[in-house]
This record gives sequence, structure tokens and C-alpha cells, in this order.
Amino acid sequence: MADMSVAERKTVLAGFHGGSAKVRLTPALPATRVSLRAGADAVAGLSKTLGLKLPTKPKTSASAKGRTAFWIGPDEWFLIDEKGDTLMADCAASGVVHSATDISHRNTAIIVSGPAAADTLNAACPLDLSLAAFPVGAVTRTVFGKIEIILYRVEEETFRVECWRSFAEYAFGMLAEGAEDASL
Repeated sequence: MADMSVAERKTVLAGFHGGSAKVRLTPALPATRVSLRAGADAVAGLSKTLGLKLPTKPKTSASAKGRTAFWIGPDEWFLIDEKGDTLMADCAASGVVHSATDISHRNTAIIVSGPAAADTLNAACPLDLSLAAFPVGAVTRTVFGKIEIILYRVEEETFRVECWRSFAEYAFGMLAEGAEDASL
């Protein structure tokens, strides 16, 4: 009988932990991720089948039942499901014209939390991360050092940094350096 062993994918940041006295860096739990493109006429149908209202304004997000949707552009969203549900099947069931691509294995995320989280990110990110300019729930695609990230403010002192798996160790290293500097 043939060996039925199945390869198990480790998270790219397995075993990574870091930070400083004022910042904690933690790899996010595995999640399903979908890059969604659709016209304005498809938003209502997709929102209904996804179980959350897709945001339609810049820098906004929406969350419900373990799912989060980030507005990335006028016809683009980044979807995350932390419960592992099938976002692709829900998008397909919407009955509206759209393009959905599962990017779960392309991306990973790092949670940056603590009183110096914004300062840590500003070590390599040029955005104004004050609460007035980047409130809780705000999200944007931006640069962090030499890489592109999607930055989401989860709570006042907590951010989610989404990046490509191939850049995850670079992002974690830059965040670790920023955490040390922010704690001085």
C-alpha cells in the first residue's frame, strides 16, 4: 500500500516571538485570506453571503463573526477569516459578478501590540499613526521598510501587519528593531 503521508505546512513565523518592554510581537494565527475585486453593483450581494457589510470608503474595515474585510481600493477588498471558513465558497454563492482569489498561502500576519506599537511601526513606516489620523478600524496598504504591507489598527495599542510570506522574516526583524528603539 502506498504511503499516505501528507505534507503539513508550518507557518513561516513558527517559533518567532519578540518585542521589548513596551511592545509585543506575535505571529498571527493561520487564517483564510481572499483578494476580492467587484463593482459597486456587486457589493450588496457579496456582503449578504459573506455575513458582513463590505466597507466602501478609504481606510475602512468591517468585522463580523471572525471575518474581517478591508477596503483596499474602489473595487478591491482584502478578506480574512480567522475561523478557517471557506470564503471562496461564500463569494461563489453570491450570484454576482466578481473576482475572488484565495491568497491564504501567500500572506501571513504579525500582531504588534503594546503602548509603543505605533512608534515601533513608525521605525519603518511613514504614516501618521496617531489615533486622530489612523483610528481603530483604519486600514491601508503602505510600505514598511522595503516591502508592501496592509496595516490594520485592531485596537488603540494593537496593529495587524499583513505581508507576503516571503517577506515575513524581514518584517519581523524590522519590527523587532523598531520595538527595541521604541522602548528606549
